[in-house]
Amino acid sequence: MARRNVTGHTALHAAANVGNTEAATILVNRMPRLLYIPNLTRNDFPVHTAALYNHKRTLKYLLQVTMEPKPYDGNDGLRLLLYLLHADFFDVALYLVDKYPYLATLVSPGGHCALLTIAANESAFSGRRSFSFWEHFNILHRPGVITSTMEESIMMNQQATNLVKLLCKKLMESNSFSEALNIAKRSIIAAADSGNHEVVEMTVEAFPNAIYASVPHSSKSIFHVAVLSRSESVFNLIQQMSDHKYAHIDTQDEDGNNLLHAAGKLAPSHKLNEISGAALQMQREMQWYKQVEKTMNPSSRKRTNKQGKSPNMVFTEEHKKLKEEGEKWMKDTSESCTIAAALIVTIMFAAAITVPGGNESDTGFPVFAREKVFLVFAISDAISLFASTTSLLMFLSILTSRYAEEDFLHVLPKRLIIGLGTLFLSITFMMVAFSATLYLVFGRKNAWVLIPVAALACLPVTSFVLLQFPLLADLISSTFGPGIFRKQSNRPFY
Repeated sequence: MARRNVTGHTALHAAANVGNTEAATILVNRMPRLLYIPNLTRNDFPVHTAALYNHKRTLKYLLQVTMEPKPYDGNDGLRLLLYLLHADFFDVALYLVDKYPYLATLVSPGGHCALLTIAANESAFSGRRSFSFWEHFNILHRPGVITSTMEESIMMNQQATNLVKLLCKKLMESNSFSEALNIAKRSIIAAADSGNHEVVEMTVEAFPNAIYASVPHSSKSIFHVAVLSRSESVFNLIQQMSDHKYAHIDTQDEDGNNLLHAAGKLAPSHKLNEISGAALQMQREMQWYKQVEKTMNPSSRKRTNKQGKSPNMVFTEEHKKLKEEGEKWMKDTSESCTIAAALIVTIMFAAAITVPGGNESDTGFPVFAREKVFLVFAISDAISLFASTTSLLMFLSILTSRYAEEDFLHVLPKRLIIGLGTLFLSITFMMVAFSATLYLVFGRKNAWVLIPVAALACLPVTSFVLLQFPLLADLISSTFGPGIFRKQSNRPFY
């Protein structure tokens, strides 16, 4: 059983690899020393293999029975801890660091350590941030309706928080303060890049001087990194700072770029892809630029870098292609909707002239003028005609817009919101007018006709909602919503 296969693994490694806890139990009972035989590929013990392949149940069993310190010593122990952090097993990592505190201070030959790894882990604290408005409301006011998924996210968030606090505590208790501070500075830069503001806050609380950390071989501060990587949660910490913030706002990197130059750079592709449509992406980029500009001192807003470029020049150069894509997206959307709005205008105008049932020959009044349903038809036809005309004008104004960079911030999104909203109203009331017409002509003596007509009339309205409402909701949220820039708590930050 102790023999290795062609890949250098023992039978216990194979059981740990696939998460077969029952087989691992049998193997350990028959030959306990299998726990302390490393493989030949990574020098991993079976407990490492279970952590590497995310088999938590098998991992917990192997941790219970692996009593000798060998798998937890030096780089072996650090490698196990890093596996746990990559697998998001923060509860197990807490147990390991609490039992072997020296693991918090170790740095691998490749420069990896525990605090740096969790700081760079975007999923460590992202669970609670991704909750919707109603999920946050339920957490605060209706804890009884919290789902199991939400509960797991909250628990993982708390475990990650406790782990960071424990790692900072163990670093503070280490013999070499300079090495501990170096780990803290590297970790805070990684946290700023990944958007883990919780790690930034806890690290600065333990090591206040870490706030002056900069990127290696550069002079980019944590706020430079946050702006470049579009980590709004870290950038928002400026609002929780005392007057010390002015020392960080005006910092420049090795090329003379200040924070506004950084905001002028194009966002990383994975951040842009979180937003649907090039126009909304351009809007988000303008929101970043304006927010950073608002934070800067007036004297710094037009300061040039070593290449002689102002922040506005950098923004224009970096966003030239995205602006063109946003313009094309807006025009394509508007052209499609213009055709639909024009058709509805034509149909509803014709329906107003040729009313259902025709007109009386002697008076010229509509035949069904005294019917209540005719009033429904008339009002619905008028609303649909006016709404579609408004929609048509809005989309035409988008097509003829000058498409300046600042137009993507408010002007174009507002026009698109009004255009889509009024187009939805026109379609809805067109269906109501059509249903009223069918009832007047065919259904006055057969009331049951209303049921299938109403059901079928809901199909185009429902289709429009399903296909276009997500876009409309995104537009309204990004244009009129609370935004991503806000004070996250009243707790002072440095």
